[in-house]
Amino acid sequence: MKDTYRHKGMRRKLIETLSEKGISDERILKAFMDLPRHFFLDNAFAEWAYQDKAFPIGKDQTISQPYTVAFQTQLLDIKAGDKVLEIGTGSGYQAGILALLGANVNSIERHQQLSLKAEQLLKSLGIKNVRCFFGDGYKGLPRHAPFDKIILTCGASELPEELCGQLKIGGNMVIPIGDDVQTMYRITRVGEASFEREQFGDFRFVPFLKGKEA
Repeated sequence: MKDTYRHKGMRRKLIETLSEKGISDERILKAFMDLPRHFFLDNAFAEWAYQDKAFPIGKDQTISQPYTVAFQTQLLDIKAGDKVLEIGTGSGYQAGILALLGANVNSIERHQQLSLKAEQLLKSLGIKNVRCFFGDGYKGLPRHAPFDKIILTCGASELPEELCGQLKIGGNMVIPIGDDVQTMYRITRVGEASFEREQFGDFRFVPFLKGKEA
């Protein structure tokens, strides 16, 4: 797949849309410019890759709407060198954006096929600071904890305690919580057993499911 002048022009229009919707971090907007979203979509959807919409990627999963990716990323407030846990690798696009911001991303996906595909794509793009894991997102990655930041790209019915325990004190987790519609939360760990919650509006995500599928 090629990245043409036309694709770059469409990305510039998408970035204008994101700016109008309140994405103000120039580093995030640059990452959206530098990472071709159409590479992360099936050819059938590539023509529409730069619309501000979610698209299916197989296994009943989606690549999130660009605004949602940017919004969650902005809430995370990534610093270079941050150790990040992502729950729900999906296409790998969100992980790629975080990596371009200088994060060291550990991304877990319950569908083995999606995990392998994302890993291969990110490597082919020269993105080296993402490690993909096939596993149960509810369990997180305790062997690699604690994390500076945790992001969930799927809707949880409640706050997962196991993931809270893998967050550094002072670190934050961006997580959509709810059933049909999710409220976006930023959870900050302020002590060994104490957490602060902030709310940031409603979104729609695929559900956060336990277990894994080969």
